[in-house]
Amino acid sequence: MTDTMYDAHFLDRLESGLRAALPRWGLSNGTDLRLLTISENATFRAHDPATGRDVVFRVHRPGYHTRAEIASELAWLGALGGTEVVPTLTPIPQVDGELIADIDDDGVTRHVVAFGLVQGREPAENEDMARWFRELGAINARLHAHARGWQRPDGFVRKVWDFDAMLGAVQLWGDWRAGLGLTPEGRAVLERTARVLRQKVEAYGKSERRFGLVHADMRVANLLVDGDTLSVIDFDDCGFSWYLYDFAAAISFIEHEPHIPELQAAWIAGYRTVAPLPDEECAILPVFIMLRRMLLTAWIASHSETPTAQALGEGYTQGTVALARAFLETHAVEGEKAAS
Repeated sequence: MTDTMYDAHFLDRLESGLRAALPRWGLSNGTDLRLLTISENATFRAHDPATGRDVVFRVHRPGYHTRAEIASELAWLGALGGTEVVPTLTPIPQVDGELIADIDDDGVTRHVVAFGLVQGREPAENEDMARWFRELGAINARLHAHARGWQRPDGFVRKVWDFDAMLGAVQLWGDWRAGLGLTPEGRAVLERTARVLRQKVEAYGKSERRFGLVHADMRVANLLVDGDTLSVIDFDDCGFSWYLYDFAAAISFIEHEPHIPELQAAWIAGYRTVAPLPDEECAILPVFIMLRRMLLTAWIASHSETPTAQALGEGYTQGTVALARAFLETHAVEGEKAAS
């Protein structure tokens, strides 16, 4: 991708392609479209004044998720609908009953899906975030229980978020070594950190009790507060990973903030209101936090055209190196600590 991917011409073209597809969902020609976010995908809000309907559309980035992967995400959301596991999105089918549409974007096929609008706002930085992380912990516990017990349909396929996918040979979000502004000294620190992380997660293992279907992106931008209700949106990154990785994903981009221990304690307390979570299990959380931080460092490098990457830039990489140094001081195996 180039730095101009998200210029006005691109966004106009994307909106035009989506607008042509609106009748497939029974929306009128007078429907208003507004871009909400753009990252891996582009998300639009549609309001049809003729019917009063509000619909959220996700226009997928080509080459990331297959149609089968998207259908699997929607299958999980469909299974969650009508339960009390988590307030979340409801997929909306087209008038022919299909959930996934294709649009042409300058010769490239993009998948499009639609959801009902979820009321709420993103939690504000100046409010009691520990309160919402306690609720998020309870939501995670219910979601993990559902994932363990749900009989997935035939053909269900989602990405596997393990070490190889994040920092190893697969590199789903790119190579952390390409981190913006990463110095040779910083790279050496992160190389040692990656070795320790691999050893830690391999020792932790992938038993059915610890590894399964997770949301994998419950960061603040994917939470909506409406009164006392906390909703979770955007299951686009859901896949197979460690259950406790969900907490690391929840603090994406803020791993360095001083209030993280408070949020972690609140999340654990909330989780324990629903399901047991022994202290010995919680001991792995710093490992997943560091793993996620290095993954996001790779993501920023490989998605440098996105608003998030441009806002965080080299400073995020420098912060990753600083966190890695601290991590090695307390979690390094024999020999790695001295090298850091």
